[in-house]
Amino acid sequence: MITLALEDLQATLGYVFKEQGLLCEALTHRSYSQTQPQAPSPHNERLEFLGDAVLGLVVSESIAAIFPSCTEGELSKIKSGLISRTTLAKAAGRLRLGQWLRLGRGEEVTKGREKSSLLANALEAIIGAVYLDGGLTAVRSFIQKVLATEFSVLRNSPVSSVGWDSKSRLQEWAHKQFGTSPQYRLFQESGPDHQKVFAVTVEIQGKIMGQGEGRTKKEAEQRAAAQAIEQTSLEGSGEPRHPTKKSTD
Repeated sequence: MITLALEDLQATLGYVFKEQGLLCEALTHRSYSQTQPQAPSPHNERLEFLGDAVLGLVVSESIAAIFPSCTEGELSKIKSGLISRTTLAKAAGRLRLGQWLRLGRGEEVTKGREKSSLLANALEAIIGAVYLDGGLTAVRSFIQKVLATEFSVLRNSPVSSVGWDSKSRLQEWAHKQFGTSPQYRLFQESGPDHQKVFAVTVEIQGKIMGQGEGRTKKEAEQRAAAQAIEQTSLEGSGEPRHPTKKSTD
């Protein structure tokens, strides 16, 4: 049954491991190994560490080729967007990676399969596993495939918006479309004083475009803006590709 599951996952990933144990390790969260002392695979933090470095190398190589005239600072911004937890979690979501994770009971109860941090870390671990299993050529191909959506945006944009934060991107879009700025409204606070959770909506011309939660108001606003960007993209409204300035937090 496990073998069949791994075969299904590898079909989704588009890569077949010679060493299946590496894939099992990449999918194993620390919480699982702590509750399963006899588990055949260690947790994935070793591979996550390696995958982070490999991802940085491959992404740097790719964007340097796509934007040969960009400055170091501009390339750094683009790279930051491509290797961010948000981008990696979205890519992991497209692969439906959450359903394959091996989690302890605590993470299962708290919906660990949906957590952006766990999804992003698992994807980095798989990148590390592919590198160990197949080498640089194999992992370069894998990363290009996994981030195909993001690389497509880069190749079709003289100046990419990937490296810009969500509030900046949404502000530029709103200015371009309506000549106005998004309005962020705090509508809920919950939790004890030392562990507050803020819920924020973002409105454009009186219409709620997105909602987000975070440990700080700034974090909640960024998540609300990210949701709004995704929504406008789905509606074909045309997110701006040439940001001119950053918004103030």
